[in-house]
Amino acid sequence: MIVDKTKHRHFVAFKPYGYLSQFSSNDSKQQSKKFLGSLYDFPEGIMAIGRLDEASEGLLLLTTDGKMSAHINSQKVEKEYYAQVDGIISEEAVFQLKTGIDITVDGLVYKTKPCKVFKLNAIPDLPERAKKIRDDRHGPTSWVSMTLKEGKFRQVRKMTSAVGFPTLRLVRVRVGGIHVKDMKAGDVVEVKNFF
Repeated sequence: MIVDKTKHRHFVAFKPYGYLSQFSSNDSKQQSKKFLGSLYDFPEGIMAIGRLDEASEGLLLLTTDGKMSAHINSQKVEKEYYAQVDGIISEEAVFQLKTGIDITVDGLVYKTKPCKVFKLNAIPDLPERAKKIRDDRHGPTSWVSMTLKEGKFRQVRKMTSAVGFPTLRLVRVRVGGIHVKDMKAGDVVEVKNFF
């Protein structure tokens, strides 16, 4: 069989809590970590489009197409996150998140761009997290949806913390028109294209 090496491959994955958004590492400190490569036999040249930190979960797109990766990482494509925050988030905090707030990026103060933010009225239907957040005796929590077109390092966590409601759980649920729907943690699906 002849393999067409010019044809790119694309995948949609639900990154579980505790996994790094990379495939392997030569760093001796990371040898005990969990990597995406253990979820699926990905092809050579695969790259994660945007990263989710180790404690974050949810939708992760992967491709062998560098141009596609650059387009999705650009500020043209929306990324939606559900954040479980410490406390019952106030309308004032939601307004501040929507309009833009100061966070620190690479040691400098950065004002976030306006974004879509609203409080979720119910706990979202998401896969159970591998590690429990905490129990109810530590006080109430609430959920907020945040849709951004930018992606600074740990931006959502920094934003919610800056308005007084630190993020306890963070799940990316949508990138552009692709939604996690009923995916389970660790699921990987190959798709023909993203858009």
